[in-house]
Amino acid sequence: MKKQLPLHLMLIPGIILVFIYSYIPMVGSIMAFQKYIPSKGLFDSKWVGFKNFHYLFNMPDFYQVLWNTVFIAVMKIIFGLIVPIAIAILLNEIGKSFVKRWIQTLIYLPHFLSWVILGGVLIDILSPSNGLVNQFLGWFSIKPIFFLGDNNWFPFTIILSDIWKEFGFSTIVYLAALTTINPSLYEAAVIDGASRWKQTWNITLPGIMPVIILMATLSLGNVLNAGFDQIFNLYSPLVYESGDILDTLIYRIGLIDAQYGVATALGLFKSLISFALVSISYWLAYKIADYRIF
Repeated sequence: MKKQLPLHLMLIPGIILVFIYSYIPMVGSIMAFQKYIPSKGLFDSKWVGFKNFHYLFNMPDFYQVLWNTVFIAVMKIIFGLIVPIAIAILLNEIGKSFVKRWIQTLIYLPHFLSWVILGGVLIDILSPSNGLVNQFLGWFSIKPIFFLGDNNWFPFTIILSDIWKEFGFSTIVYLAALTTINPSLYEAAVIDGASRWKQTWNITLPGIMPVIILMATLSLGNVLNAGFDQIFNLYSPLVYESGDILDTLIYRIGLIDAQYGVATALGLFKSLISFALVSISYWLAYKIADYRIF
């Protein structure tokens, strides 16, 4: 215990930061049950019970926003798992290490760029008037597409651009997992005459399955996090119907319309659903793959 004491003491700054920035702000959740007025503060504002939640659930666009959030987030999770796994397996087949490292670096770079920068780049590239993508499509006599202003195209543009930004980071995680597979398994499979596809199906995928389950479990907690930064920098009133999510609705209700109680109620609703999803995903990971964090 005495030997471990310095290590435990090193946790104190982190615990203090978590307490300040994660636990103290939870006090503000009581605004969800108040008609909050900034000049009166938390303790003198009028208590309204569940009226903010009642107002929220009866908003005409609430369920459309909820659907947009779930659809975009689930598509990001599904393709955010499939694409990095496929790329990692393909990269693992490349024999020349410098080519492999060069590709890794190239696909990892977008992860370091913020959505403020990427938003400006995407707006220029996808512009219907002079964007590179529409100029390319014009060579095939395809009419210009307003990717960021058409409700049919906007959700898929969001999903694809998010995968492009983040799949490089996840690929590195799966490449690290591939190094833990015993090479003798592949040698035995080659002797038995197994093709590359059968080796991938019977050795590679089972070998990295614990990491896949871990990444899936962690991502399920983000089902209601469709990506505020990305959508806030790319959307416009033209695509509110298909692009508005819970986080952007909270922003508009709370900071633009100054309905602090309703915005807090929406944030609390989102947090409770996310907590339930994390708990369910953790239970499923334990039952299906005997995976546990604690």
